[in-house]
Amino acid sequence: MRSINRRTVLRALGAMSALAVVPRAVLAAYPERAVRLIVPFAPGGNADIVARLVGAGMAESLGQPVVVENRAGAGGSIGAEVVARAAPDGYTLLSGSNGPLTVNPFVQAKLGYDPLKDFAPVGLTSLVAHALIVNAAVSAKTLPELIALSKQQQVGIGTSGIGSATHLTLERFNAATGAKLLHVPYKGGGSLMPDLLAGTIQGAMTEFSAALPHHKSGKARFVAIASARRTALAAEVPTMIEGGVKDFTAASYIGVLAPAGVPADVMARLQAALLAAINSPKTQERFRELGAETATPEQMTPAGFASFIRQDFERSREAAQIAGLKKE
Repeated sequence: MRSINRRTVLRALGAMSALAVVPRAVLAAYPERAVRLIVPFAPGGNADIVARLVGAGMAESLGQPVVVENRAGAGGSIGAEVVARAAPDGYTLLSGSNGPLTVNPFVQAKLGYDPLKDFAPVGLTSLVAHALIVNAAVSAKTLPELIALSKQQQVGIGTSGIGSATHLTLERFNAATGAKLLHVPYKGGGSLMPDLLAGTIQGAMTEFSAALPHHKSGKARFVAIASARRTALAAEVPTMIEGGVKDFTAASYIGVLAPAGVPADVMARLQAALLAAINSPKTQERFRELGAETATPEQMTPAGFASFIRQDFERSREAAQIAGLKKE
């Protein structure tokens, strides 16, 4: 048996030590197994639909399944916390939206994560603009007319609840225009739209896509949409900017995030896979059906999505202060 000298042993030990500090992503190509995409809401909502659509596209690029897992509760905070505390290895992702990222920090006292520090944004996928829609019997046809009407009589405007994204948009709108639209909170859109159509409330601040069928049927009427430009799905509806509200935009958004600390090469793989998924013809067609606007190329990047989150975070902070919301 050949003897092993001291120098050989030292070289072998040195090689083992070097391997110990090499990131796992370098030693084995990412991904080696299925990736979890956590949706912090129940199945069937916008965050879930987009997650399944984008997840399927990402799986094609990554060569591994992307398994959507619904972890509902606390307005999205429970699922978001699961991702924030997960290992930063790229195998657990979040389908993030307004609630857990830029609304809950101002309405929940015991948030188990920091949305600005505990996540690594991969990219924004899509946005659905908020819009003001009124019952067909309401006399106001334009945004200035609705603002004026709200100063003369009570105009009840429904949202999906106190502290919801649409509630914060309504508060920002009132502050920006001097309107006195009365907030009428609902627990989601299930009972909001029937009450709007029945005339129980005069209007709603809601997601454009949710109200579009009622606008098309003539039972209700969009007054304005809070987007930077008109949408091809209802080109006759002016933007709030056109209605005189300077630079006013608001939307419900969906994006993909990882836990903070994911290695750069893994983030690059994830971002490339997300881009391919978003830009596929199937995804684009489905976005159009959902009334969703695809994110800009800049917003699809980690830096662009991070900037978007910070801006929306500050808008929500301002709106929460205007509404006098307190963390509970």
